[in-house]
Amino acid sequence: MLGHQVQCCDTLAFARKALPERAWALVVLDLSLPDGDGLDFCRELRAVDAQLPLLMLTARGTEYDRVHGLEAGADDYLSKPFGVMELQARVRALLRRSTLAKPAPEVDIVDAPPLRLDLAKRTVAVRNSPVELTATEFDLLVFLARRPGVVFSRQQLLSEVWGYNHEGYEHTVNSHISRLRAKVELDPVVPSVICTVWGVGYKFEPKDTP
Repeated sequence: MLGHQVQCCDTLAFARKALPERAWALVVLDLSLPDGDGLDFCRELRAVDAQLPLLMLTARGTEYDRVHGLEAGADDYLSKPFGVMELQARVRALLRRSTLAKPAPEVDIVDAPPLRLDLAKRTVAVRNSPVELTATEFDLLVFLARRPGVVFSRQQLLSEVWGYNHEGYEHTVNSHISRLRAKVELDPVVPSVICTVWGVGYKFEPKDTP
């Protein structure tokens, strides 16, 4: 697909064996597998590789299922039935973000108290303590942190961070914001760094508080 070599694994056992064999550019994961739950495998994969782009592809198409998949660590979620062109667009967007992230940026460090982001190493520290982010969580945080105080709608974030702009996928942004807050906020229930602007979207407000 799209000129890439593809390895198909029809069981989790096959996938677990294939993953360490090479450096994969992308994982497309179905949730309904004969020897286990794809959600559990997603969490398992994220525990060992937070950066590998992961697209969840499944017949479970309710909003609850989509949010659950994103919270498990998927970078994107596409439910069946789907169009081949949309699948290709999602894959291109994930691969493009992954490729663009590899060269060292002009500014390697973003200091946005209480966060410190190393763009070259793709690491984040909160109050000097390292936190583990997925590739999309990192890209979303960097995008917001480099534009403190600027309010972005969910559609703008989909376009800028995910690389596509489809109506009805705002839940993707909401889920990633929720996961980011759980990792970087002192109190995720009352966020003070990644702030909601009701009726509009989100903004980043750096704080100097301990």
